[in-house]
Amino acid sequence: MSDKGIMGTSKRITGRLGLLLGVALATGQAMALEGDAERGQAAAGTCVACHQTDGSGMNLPGGESWPRLAGMDADYIAKQLHDFKEGRRQNASMMAFANMLDDQQIADVAAYYSQMSVTAAQGGDIDDELLARGEQLALRGDWDEYIVSCKSCHGPRNEGAGSSFPGISSQHAGYIESQLRAWQADERSNDPQNLMGAIAKRMSDEDIRAVSAWLASQSVASEVASE
Repeated sequence: MSDKGIMGTSKRITGRLGLLLGVALATGQAMALEGDAERGQAAAGTCVACHQTDGSGMNLPGGESWPRLAGMDADYIAKQLHDFKEGRRQNASMMAFANMLDDQQIADVAAYYSQMSVTAAQGGDIDDELLARGEQLALRGDWDEYIVSCKSCHGPRNEGAGSSFPGISSQHAGYIESQLRAWQADERSNDPQNLMGAIAKRMSDEDIRAVSAWLASQSVASEVASE
């Protein structure tokens, strides 16, 4: 390749990196906004139909499941709303609702739900043998199948670790199961380095049911400040 061709390629790569950096910085700045829970309560008015006034969500046996938002990390909630808004995560209802919110409202809604007390999950009522398999996957993994334990990323009690790894203990079984299947089918991919996609593809249907139910059966001592 000639020097002119090399310079042209270099400029294109530099331009693309600059664009990606600009997008990353813009997203980071939007997510870095300080949220106000009182304002967030007003902005969250459209959320209660699915996520309930206490943020507990819903789990319909054999049907759809809406996640618990109460007590979730504010930065994680904000990231998901931005991902829905920008099309990095797909859900027709959530994309519509997210697009109703500006960056400050997203920060406010995230702060509002993060300050709620964690509620109990539904869907953890399965037989003991399957629950034991779920506990194994959540706490120890299965190295024979190259399945990393949930706690490796989601924290020792699977109560979350920052904005990338949400609390999954005391989350509805139906919601966890639906998301694992979405990652398995490449219908969701907004996690770091596609870690969840790689793990979900190694799990059987029984594994997914087991770990979803076990996580739903776990209680979380809410540390949300009440003052």
